[in-house]
Amino acid sequence: MQRTTHRQRDGWQQTVEAQGLLHHTHDDGQPYWKEGTAYRFTPAEIDTLEAATATLQALCLEAAQHIISTQRYADLGLPATLAPVIEASWEQDEVSIYGRFDLAYDGAGPPKLLEYNADTPTALVEAAITQWFWLQDLMPERDQFNSLHERLVAAWGRAKDFLPLAPVAFLHQDSLEDIQTVAYLRDTADQAGVPSLQMPLADLGWDEQRKLFVDLDERPVAAAFKLYPWEFMARDAFAPHLALSPRPCLFLEPAWKLLLSNKALLAVLWELFPGHELLLPAYLDYPRELAQKGFVKKPILGREGANVELHRPGQPIFFAPERPEYGAEGIVYQALAPIPCLDGFHPVLGSWVVDGEPAGLGIRESAGPVTDNTSAFVPHYIEP
Repeated sequence: MQRTTHRQRDGWQQTVEAQGLLHHTHDDGQPYWKEGTAYRFTPAEIDTLEAATATLQALCLEAAQHIISTQRYADLGLPATLAPVIEASWEQDEVSIYGRFDLAYDGAGPPKLLEYNADTPTALVEAAITQWFWLQDLMPERDQFNSLHERLVAAWGRAKDFLPLAPVAFLHQDSLEDIQTVAYLRDTADQAGVPSLQMPLADLGWDEQRKLFVDLDERPVAAAFKLYPWEFMARDAFAPHLALSPRPCLFLEPAWKLLLSNKALLAVLWELFPGHELLLPAYLDYPRELAQKGFVKKPILGREGANVELHRPGQPIFFAPERPEYGAEGIVYQALAPIPCLDGFHPVLGSWVVDGEPAGLGIRESAGPVTDNTSAFVPHYIEP
């Protein structure tokens, strides 16, 4: 695994925009899409990452079953009212389209799980489409760990057996990243023959008389894909409607993904599989044994690196920017990960899962120790 430099394509901004990547530059003018940089992997390293992803997916499903069987929802900061929704979703094996494991990997030791973005992962357009066309333009003779597009279309094809006959409403919030991600996922669903429509999340309403979710024209919304976390849905005014039976709307990702997108999962995994080579020690209570080795303190429902603390032995503590909406539900303590520093940057590998199977790789790098919403996306390639 090496960080390499490459020429920048002329007019690359217009090129990536035409491919659907609208958010290619941060608001401060710094690039989000790193055009002149890439990470090089050997085939053996990619095999390692793919196998690790498959193993982690299996471990996480075992952990989800354990949480349900032992009713450990309180450990995840989840209200009891969500338990029936989660359990019905799990028992009915509601289809999951995608998710992303964030891994620490240096090409030497085994990958280590940092967290599982199982509910609302983004950085998808750049992983599935933009970096693939980058490779075709610069190194068409090389390969890439990337079957995301084909697998997403196939996943929607399988999902048709579970979905109502009505169109799937693809809901987005008012951000460029949300809009481009939802639009791309809708395109993959369309290619699979799934009827769809796209609308702002704010346009979703509730018809109390009919007990239905509806759009602005009072048409029922029987199935919806949302880039809106389940834990936020649980706090909304609509929350009581989620537990109705029969359920008024099938949401994707399904409710059982709540168990995997929650960072308390890290502690449950370590409890169930202590010492596993793909896991870092993690606990829900402050572990004195980590104090001398260093640890990361994370809110169990935090996002984009918010409210993260890094405690290094003998060094100042690093505090990520705070957001008041995170942290009240609980904290997880995880051993410091061996994230490499290459040319002054710390790469975190996003290993994608589509329909439960490894599907591709996307990399975000940061100058600081925590990956957050100022990080950059960097393409990759495989070279023997």
